[in-house]
Amino acid sequence: MAEQSKVILHGFWTSPFVKRVELALNLKGIPYDYVEEDLANKSDLLLKYNPVHKKVPVLVHNEKPLAESMVIVEYIDETWNDGPKLLPNDPYKRAQARFWSKFMEEQLFETTFLVFKTDGEVQKKGLDELYQKLNVLENGMKTFLEEGNTGVENNAGILDLVFCSLFGAYKVHEEVLGIKLIVPDKFPLLFSWLMAIGELEVVKKAAPPHEKSVEILQRYRQSALKSFPVA
Repeated sequence: MAEQSKVILHGFWTSPFVKRVELALNLKGIPYDYVEEDLANKSDLLLKYNPVHKKVPVLVHNEKPLAESMVIVEYIDETWNDGPKLLPNDPYKRAQARFWSKFMEEQLFETTFLVFKTDGEVQKKGLDELYQKLNVLENGMKTFLEEGNTGVENNAGILDLVFCSLFGAYKVHEEVLGIKLIVPDKFPLLFSWLMAIGELEVVKKAAPPHEKSVEILQRYRQSALKSFPVA
């Protein structure tokens, strides 16, 4: 068990990377203070704690800062033994969880945001690519569960955190885009997974206001579209 000390999370409320750290702390039942950063006017503390990337999230524990969401999540899991394990104890299963977390991080994130910041034919191509990658994840998760890995019905883990941080705000996504990303008929396992995650109390409590989220995502999309003319 980690020694009792102050934990501080520096973040920005719309960041999916901050959200996964916030959920990890809440799942573990770790008390922490939250510092909202103005990314247009970054604080001296943020620049001091993360001089390499100058981004959120930053977790400060024992006055020692950590950056990058996945590094932080694994640190939380290894440091606090109370609460659910976020990564499996079995080395092979743990490696699988890391693999699929990285797949979502590297393959899905940029493609999803391409859909948000484009329109017309460019957006259609991006959506087709996203559906292809979601199909890979759908099949991968079937194998993952068939091999005896537990899902969100038991204890939420690192895969749930990453998946939730990307698609947990699906109602916001649908309102802004007018289309579904996790289509139930195409991806029944992913859709069921998303619904189950949404029922977790820690997820409900961490969800930002719907209207405010729609407003900022619409603003992001309109700004991005100026750089991506309609095809």
